[in-house]
Amino acid sequence: MAPNDSAETNGTAARPGRRKAARYIVPVAVAGVAAATIGLVPALASSGDPDLPKITAQELIEKIAASDTEQFSGTVKISTDLGIPSMGGMADSFLSGAAKGGDGGKDASSADPQAKLTELASGTHTLRVAADGPDKQRLSVLDDTSEYSLIHNGDQVWAYDSASNAVYHAEGRGKAPHGKEQAAPEGVPTTPKALAEEALKAADGTTSVTVDGTARVAGRDAYRLVLKPEQKGSTVESVTVAVDAENGVPLKFTLRPSSGGKAVVDAGFTSVDFGKPAASSFTFTPPKGAKVTEADDAKAKGHEKEARKAAERAQGDLGTFEGEGAPKIIGKGWNSIAEFRTPGGAALPSEASKDVPAEARQFLDALGDKVTGKFGSGTVFKTRLINALMTDDGRVYVGAVTKDALVAAANAG
Repeated sequence: MAPNDSAETNGTAARPGRRKAARYIVPVAVAGVAAATIGLVPALASSGDPDLPKITAQELIEKIAASDTEQFSGTVKISTDLGIPSMGGMADSFLSGAAKGGDGGKDASSADPQAKLTELASGTHTLRVAADGPDKQRLSVLDDTSEYSLIHNGDQVWAYDSASNAVYHAEGRGKAPHGKEQAAPEGVPTTPKALAEEALKAADGTTSVTVDGTARVAGRDAYRLVLKPEQKGSTVESVTVAVDAENGVPLKFTLRPSSGGKAVVDAGFTSVDFGKPAASSFTFTPPKGAKVTEADDAKAKGHEKEARKAAERAQGDLGTFEGEGAPKIIGKGWNSIAEFRTPGGAALPSEASKDVPAEARQFLDALGDKVTGKFGSGTVFKTRLINALMTDDGRVYVGAVTKDALVAAANAG
């Protein structure tokens, strides 16, 4: 292992170059990860630590920021373990139903990427990825007997689910918020680079950043960049990014929880080629007999459904979200907590609630701990990364922080 520089960097005396690069680095913190959240693969076997020239953490961050590699293809493995109880698969169906809008997805195409790619938020998956500049990307999720592919070529986006022979098509879609094209829906990172950029956005003053030796990933020499919270109360122990020594592309991303045990998110290339992918990788023709759903039609149905729900809420006088779309953010960096209110101040269903299936209450009880404080009483729902406190008067506090940190935020509020 090369004796790489491991000097820490934080918010003090930061050079201008570091501030420019800082937007690429930081806490997955409240990545709601979703955020997305959402994560990549089991630790890859190492073939020995390469002997590489010394590099500082600052230089490695700048190397990532300066990376302009736009052509590659390869295979990525993704593993995410949030520690949600399986309860015979009920948790999976609970989360899946929520992702599809609560109706089991009856009105939506099974190939719709917004719903399909949320499946990457749990379990282990193998992906094939390819990119040729900002206008051409392909992502395929491989299962034992089926494959799901998402293809972006210019102003065309196609998605195909071989299991159901369903196709989803959109025109003029795929624009990222800052004008860059993207194949996957916003907020769904699908490569180590996307995960690294989500985790490296605002480290000033809250994060220790060091270089911790070298590694071999997918046959490539890489440096190991390690980020650790300097604040107490975070559920994140560390984020490690294996950075290609030649071109600065993140090859592997690992997020470890402060509670110990296996990684919450572990994602990395098992093979990668930085040459130009074949043009055929980005072409698609719907197979014979496939059911094609146009994005505009699906969107129209979604609007109709939301209109019906809005009418039902008005009729039932359920109220609306207080400060809709703008939760209050408490704290900063890794310890950021979002605070908002449920519709009409609704609380969790009690055992006496006849409208809630017993299985649903069992699922909630398995995740929750009853807590009390100056704020009153409530329930903390826990995963290995994101925790949430829902008070009995309808306030919600969410963040990648411990139960004690959530209670303290509620008491202060």
